[in-house]
Amino acid sequence: MATPNYNYEKRQRELAKKKKKEEKLKDREARKLSPELYDENGELRAATSEAPHNPE
Repeated sequence: MATPNYNYEKRQRELAKKKKKEEKLKDREARKLSPELYDENGELRAATSEAPHNPE
C-alpha cells in the first residue's frame, strides 16, 4: 500500500487558501471602487431598476 503524500496535500490546501484570499481581495476592491453596485450587506445588486440611474 502506498503512503500518503502529505506534502502534496498541504500544498493543495495552501493553493486553495491563496486562491480564496485573492478572490476576496478582488471582490473587496470591486466594492470599494463602485459601492453603488452593492447593497448594505455587500451583495451585488441585480441590474434592474434598483441600480441608481444617472440621466446626465
